[in-house]
Amino acid sequence: MSSNNKGGDERFLRVQKDPRFWEMPERERKIKIDKRFQSMFPDKRFTEKYTVDKRGRPINQTSTEDLKRFYNVSSSEDEDDDEEGVKSKKKKKVKVEKEVKEKVEKEVKKVKVEKEVKQVKVEKEVKESKDITAKGPPPERGVRVIEEGE
Repeated sequence: MSSNNKGGDERFLRVQKDPRFWEMPERERKIKIDKRFQSMFPDKRFTEKYTVDKRGRPINQTSTEDLKRFYNVSSSEDEDDDEEGVKSKKKKKVKVEKEVKEKVEKEVKKVKVEKEVKQVKVEKEVKESKDITAKGPPPERGVRVIEEGE
């Protein structure tokens, strides 16, 4: 075997680098329990006293120790951070919604103004066209002009 390998045998080098075999960090290992459920740690209904382990060896342990090993009570600071995060997200969402609403209102106003301008232009053209037909060139001789509506 070569002595220059720090990790030991080359055959197991892949296992050392593979994240599937890494030890799980404690913050991920323990499940966070809300403060509402912290009463289960001292409660007698959740406590059992073990006299032997799973292999039959005598031990002096209770299930409360297991609960503390697998569960972590979340502190109020974590909850406050979560609530602040939610509040800040809500504020950002409200701010974005307000900005979008203002942009939409501006666009609606712009469209209304454009429609009004078009309406005024059309009214002017209609009025001018009526004036032109009334003032048009005199009728030719020998042709009788009959206008409807008179």
